[in-house]
Amino acid sequence: MNELEDKYQTAGFGGSLEFGNRPALVLVDLARAYIDSSSSLYLGDESAFLANIELVAAARDAGIPVIFTRVEYMHGGSDGGLFYKKVSALSLFQKGEPMAEFDPRLCPEAEDIIVTKQYPSAFFGTSLAATLTAMGINSCIISGFSTSGCVRASALDALQNGFVPIVVSEACGDRDPAVQKANLFDLGAKYAEVISLSAAKTYLSSI
Repeated sequence: MNELEDKYQTAGFGGSLEFGNRPALVLVDLARAYIDSSSSLYLGDESAFLANIELVAAARDAGIPVIFTRVEYMHGGSDGGLFYKKVSALSLFQKGEPMAEFDPRLCPEAEDIIVTKQYPSAFFGTSLAATLTAMGINSCIISGFSTSGCVRASALDALQNGFVPIVVSEACGDRDPAVQKANLFDLGAKYAEVISLSAAKTYLSSI
C-alpha cells in the first residue's frame, strides 16, 4: 500500500462492496468517436476497446445481460442542454454522425439492451435503473469511455440506485494516463469496486 492509499484508508475510505450474484455488463459509449484516430475525441490507442471485446465474450459465455449505452442528440443539440453547450465535441454525437456509431467489431446483438442517453450517466434520464430492477440485477460491471466522464458518472449513479458498481480498469479509457489513474483511484476509494480484466473474467466464470 502506498502513502496515498494509506491516508485514504486511515480517513475511512476504500471499503469494499460484496459482488452480487446477478450482474449485468454495462458498456458505456463504445462509439467510434473514441477509437477512430481521425476523431477529435480519439483516446490514443485501442487497448481499452480490445479489452471490452474480451469482456463481452466472457459476459456472453456467462449468460448475463449485456447493455450498450450510446449518445445521440437532435441536430443542433437542443436535447443536450447545458452539457451540450459546455462540451462542443458532443456535436460528433448528433443523429446520423458516423462517429456516434458502434465499431463493427463490437456491436449489440439481438438480445442485448441499448440505452440511448444525452448526459454522462447511463442512468440519468433513461429507464436503465427500472430495467435492471425488473431483471433482478444487483451488480453492474461497468466499462467504456471515458473513465473521467461517462464511466465515472454511471458508476456513481449505479451506487446511488442500489447496484454494486464494478469498474474494469483495463476496459476503461481516457485521454491522459494521469487522468485515468486518478479517476480509477477515486472511484475505488469512494464509489465502486475497481478490478482488473482478469478478475472480471474470473468473476463472470463463477456466475
